[in-house]
Amino acid sequence: MNRVADRCRAFHELHRTGCFVIPNPWDLGSARALAGLGFQALATTSSGFAWSQGRPDHGVPLEVALAHFRILAEGIAIPISADFEGGYATDPAGVARNVRAAAETGLAGLSIEDSTGDPARPLYDLALAVERIRAARQAIDDTGNGTLLTGRSEGFIAGRPDLAETIRRLTAYAEAGADCLFAPGLRTADDIRAVVTAVAPKPVNVLVASDFTTLAALAALGVRRISVGGALARMAWTGFMKASKEMAEQGTFTEFTNGYPGGELNKMFS
Repeated sequence: MNRVADRCRAFHELHRTGCFVIPNPWDLGSARALAGLGFQALATTSSGFAWSQGRPDHGVPLEVALAHFRILAEGIAIPISADFEGGYATDPAGVARNVRAAAETGLAGLSIEDSTGDPARPLYDLALAVERIRAARQAIDDTGNGTLLTGRSEGFIAGRPDLAETIRRLTAYAEAGADCLFAPGLRTADDIRAVVTAVAPKPVNVLVASDFTTLAALAALGVRRISVGGALARMAWTGFMKASKEMAEQGTFTEFTNGYPGGELNKMFS
């Protein structure tokens, strides 16, 4: 049996009914810890992984990202979906080439976003954005694995918080072959419900990086998947920076009393 294809089928099945949390580890250790807690699938975080490499978000080269995906896919038994940023290319042909390379690392899913990184024109023109999703879809289909494709529209976190435009884009991405739709930055029940309704029956992912909602509340709105982006990585860095600043600025070590027991970590990884 093809292990990757099996994971892809299992990942698709998770999106059919109900609502599940897909947390975002930044390395193999955090991935194994989350898998040990019973989560059924995991997603990478571009920001969390970049910080672990001493780089800013979107500062990781393609080959480094691919190696990261491969390590997680080979080291974890449950499905892994990749935050594949903008596909590491602008032109559809480049997106297709890179998506094929990502799918071949053993991923069960990946996402393509429509942000350009240019504050003056933060989103790709819709026609190009759709062609990029269509190219990713074809590349995935060519592999035969069934990797789940998530189409992302970044307007709400890229300075263009326009719900109508976001829905227009997500609907177009769904028609171009995206299996799941995602607009990071949505926070109100009305906005989330509007997106869920517009792209139905395709599933919607919602980013939760603060305490503005709950699993039950999002499930009631029809959301299928909840990710947390770089939030878990930020929490880890919060503990690290608090303890490090205390040592550097005060010469004391009281933050260490709040640390997770080393013995428990050894048990987790043994």
